[in-house]
Amino acid sequence: MNCSISGEVPEEPVLSKKSGLLFEKRLIERYISDYGKCPVTGEPLTVDDIVPIKTSKIVKPRSLTAASIPGMLGMFQNEWDALMLSNFALEQQLHTARQELSHALYQHDAACRVIARLRRERDEARSLLAQAERQLPFPASTATANISALSNGNRVAEDEHLGPDAKRMRPGISPSVIAELSECNTELSQQRKKRQISPTLVSVEDLERYTQLHSHPLHKTTKAGITSIDINLSKDIIATGGIDSNAVLLHRTSGQILSTLSGHSKKVTSVKFVAQNDLFLSASADKTVRVWQGSENGNYECHHILKDHTAGVQAVTVHATNNYFVTASLDSTWCFYDLSSGSCLAQVAHPSDSQGYSSAAFHPDGLILGTGTSDAVVRIWDVKSQNNVANFDGHTGAVTAISFSENGYFLATAAHDGVKLWDLRKLKNFRSFELYDSNTPTNSLDFDHSGCYLAIAGSDIRVYQVGTVKTEWNCLKTLPDLSGTGKVTSVKFGPDARYLAVGSMDHNLRIFGPSEDGAPEEP
Repeated sequence: MNCSISGEVPEEPVLSKKSGLLFEKRLIERYISDYGKCPVTGEPLTVDDIVPIKTSKIVKPRSLTAASIPGMLGMFQNEWDALMLSNFALEQQLHTARQELSHALYQHDAACRVIARLRRERDEARSLLAQAERQLPFPASTATANISALSNGNRVAEDEHLGPDAKRMRPGISPSVIAELSECNTELSQQRKKRQISPTLVSVEDLERYTQLHSHPLHKTTKAGITSIDINLSKDIIATGGIDSNAVLLHRTSGQILSTLSGHSKKVTSVKFVAQNDLFLSASADKTVRVWQGSENGNYECHHILKDHTAGVQAVTVHATNNYFVTASLDSTWCFYDLSSGSCLAQVAHPSDSQGYSSAAFHPDGLILGTGTSDAVVRIWDVKSQNNVANFDGHTGAVTAISFSENGYFLATAAHDGVKLWDLRKLKNFRSFELYDSNTPTNSLDFDHSGCYLAIAGSDIRVYQVGTVKTEWNCLKTLPDLSGTGKVTSVKFGPDARYLAVGSMDHNLRIFGPSEDGAPEEP
């Protein structure tokens, strides 16, 4: 007999006294504990109303299919087929799950792109709002006033030219920083009107007696080459950046190496002293800029490693306040940094610049920035609004160097085709020097602090007397490249042009200056 609940032969049968029905003991006891009645008749039922029944052990008959070898083989075949069908269904489910996951990931990526675009547009809107809120006057000097007029007259056209793809990838320079820059500009402009040439400035006659005074081997010979030079005028220290990825600081008078700064993984492309706080900056092709802090014992420690650029950093230039600096990179952006915190306040790019920036320099008044591009364009930027306010075309090849004259009127730029001089008051090129052959670019140039001399370097070093737009710029002295490499990479005037520091593609720093009558020249 079968159980009234399961319909199967019970293993431990019990009988209801009231209805006479047969149940499986564990099933009926659970049902009575839950409902307290008979599952079939619905009458009240308790555990005391059921009695166990003694029966012989029930043996289930063997299935007919398992009674013979052919039957067993058939059963195994059926089990195998069922297993294969189940596996096929699982594979289909896995394929469907993968498709759904791929679709979900695609939707997630698209959403991230939309979010990134919205954030960029938000930052651009914030930058434009900040720009609208800080309509402060432009530099007071004659040259910068003309550029200011160009900026104000073409502001709408410039914004339309930049378009939505122009990148201002930081919130922008705050009004307090703008006020500091403007105050510095006003002070420097007033001082420049009263500026007088130093009585200790080297005369033309002394400059014509320039010769090599010293040569200092500073960098490794395995990776020879000096790429950049800067001078701390107050401490008589010369810094060089090398292809060996080191920056070296040399005390010029004693000829002693004060410090060798290591940390960059590729060549050092630009070095700059900061007049205050004994700070030093080094830029590198490894995409980073390092801020070094000097100590009383002459050692320098790296305080900040700036990694905002995505390609090699080609130039670094310090603002006249000594509180801010700008870096220019081959990633087609320039960054405006706060020196004390090492934070990037603004990162700016022009949509037409695809090959990156190769040089940069601040105007002496500090509110104009000049940048040279790898595709031969010189761009002038308004630092306050980060707008491109003027462009100078005409060079061939990358613009390798930029230097503003101290009076703020002239801009000298160097490239593969030589040197061009620009009048910032009329925004035009008024003189060009084609100094070397077509295979030799002009690599470096520098106005001295007085603005009376201009040094140019390529396959040799030439020093010019600064004239005007209408008068000649006479070449006073031509110095040979004593390195034997035929490529001078960097030049920098010392104070009052009393000497000229020169770096080339060997590992030696050379110092040129007026020779004393009768004194032997260093070979």
